[in-house]
Amino acid sequence: MVKIHDKTFDIFLTAQEIQNKVKLIAAEINSKYVGTDLIFIAVLNGSFMFASDLMKGISIPCAISFVKVSSYKGSNSTGRVDELIGLNTDIEGKHVIILEDIVDTGITMNKIYSYLTAFSPASLKIGSLLFKPDAFSGKHAPDFVGFSIPNDFVVGYGLDYNEHGRNLEAIYKLIEE
Repeated sequence: MVKIHDKTFDIFLTAQEIQNKVKLIAAEINSKYVGTDLIFIAVLNGSFMFASDLMKGISIPCAISFVKVSSYKGSNSTGRVDELIGLNTDIEGKHVIILEDIVDTGITMNKIYSYLTAFSPASLKIGSLLFKPDAFSGKHAPDFVGFSIPNDFVVGYGLDYNEHGRNLEAIYKLIEE
């Protein structure tokens, strides 16, 4: 159990469960993208731990770049996406995998997907450690998913509550008080 600000969270996914799943995703990507020009676009801030661990398991030539958007305040989505830092890598004609920590409503992914499509990649896929199918109302569900989870608020492994908790190795879910 951990306390972050005014909320208490209980263990949901252990660090070992996460690492095992990340290795499986890496193996799947390695087999599907052999011989391609592959670029990962990691969405900051949340995906930094997932992106880092995933990259360690990628054995094929690839590159990585970052975009930063925000759509959360506290434990609630604001319902809008603010682009903060744009793409600085040429993705035209290249295979692109967007890396996200979590896809819930899909609002953020809709914006990023549309933004990247304008740069004419050869293909555009989404990899997310967590996916909330019950909350999803977007157009672009993840192609590579670590865990499908209920619509609970979670922190750890890059996910935060008011900017705290990202450093936790495991993922914790909110205990309703």
